[in-house]
Amino acid sequence: MFNRTRRTRKDENIRSLVRETRLSVDDLIYPIFVVEGVGIKEEITSLEDNYRYSVDMLDEIIKEVEDLNIRGVLIFGVPEYKDECATSAFDENGVVQRAVKKIKEISNLYVITDVCMCQYTSHGHCGIIEGNDIDNDKTLEYLAKIALSHAKAGADMVAPSDMMDGRVKFIRRMLDENGYKNVAIMSYSAKYASSFYGPFREAADSKPQFGDRKSYQMDYCNIREAMREIEYDIEEGADIIMVKPALSYLDVIRQARDKFNHPIAAYNVSGEYAMVKAAEKMGYVDGEKIMMEILTSIKRAGADIIITYHALDVARKIK
Repeated sequence: MFNRTRRTRKDENIRSLVRETRLSVDDLIYPIFVVEGVGIKEEITSLEDNYRYSVDMLDEIIKEVEDLNIRGVLIFGVPEYKDECATSAFDENGVVQRAVKKIKEISNLYVITDVCMCQYTSHGHCGIIEGNDIDNDKTLEYLAKIALSHAKAGADMVAPSDMMDGRVKFIRRMLDENGYKNVAIMSYSAKYASSFYGPFREAADSKPQFGDRKSYQMDYCNIREAMREIEYDIEEGADIIMVKPALSYLDVIRQARDKFNHPIAAYNVSGEYAMVKAAEKMGYVDGEKIMMEILTSIKRAGADIIITYHALDVARKIK
C-alpha cells in the first residue's frame, strides 16, 4: 500500500477544490505611462500592448481598468523638460500631477504614483549628482517634495523607487507635517540593480547617461541585505514593502513573507513581460499559459500585490 496523491489531481473539479494558491483580479496593479502633449496614445515598442498616454487620452484606459475590476494603477510620468534637479517632477502642474487629478475626476481607482527622479533628470540618475556620486541626503529633500506634490494632486499612495537610504522616513515626515497622514507609502524596499529593466527605460526615457545604478540599487547576489532594507523601511513607516523584480527573486519574496508581517508587493517588471511576449510571437510558448504560471508563482511565493503589465490580460481571463 502507498499514498495516492494523484487522486486529488484526477480532473479539474477536484484540482480546483484543493488548489492552494489562487490568483485574483484584486491582486493586480496596472502601470500606466503618462506623457506631455495632446492626443497621444503610442504603443511602447518593447512593451507590446502597453502605451504612453497624454493626460487627455486617459479616459479610455482608465475605463477599461475599472471595467475589468482592477483596483489600482501605478503612474509613471515622462516629462518634456529635464534638468539636474528634476524640477519637473515636483511641478504642481507636472504630467503626473495632472494625470492624478484627471484620474480622480473620472474614476474611483486607487492611484499610486512612482516617486523617483531618473526620468526627470538630464543625467538619468535617481538623485542629485555631486561630483561622480549621488548625494543621498540632498536627494531626500527632492524626493519628499515630489511625494508631497503627488499627495496634493490627490494620490492615494506614493511609491519611492530611488533606493536612497532614509527616504521613507523623510517622505513620511513631509506628508504628515503637511496634513497628508492618510497618504500611504509603498516602498521599493528590495529593488535590485537588474538587467530586467531594459524595456522600462525605453518607456520612461530613463536610461542613465553615465555609469550605472549599482551604488544605490541592490546587488542581485544578496538576500540578507534585502531583509535589512525591508526592515529599515518598515521602521521608517512604509505601509507596503516591495520586491523588484519578481520572477528571478521569488526566494526574496518568500523570505520576506516568512520574516515580516507586512503587505508585500512584487513588481513583475518590463523585461519579464517582454520575454513572454517575444517567445509567444516566435511560437515557442503559449503566452497566456506562461503568463498565468508566472503570476501564480509570484503569488505562491508570498506576494499580496502584483504590479504587472499583464494585468489587463489576466483580468480578462479570470474576471
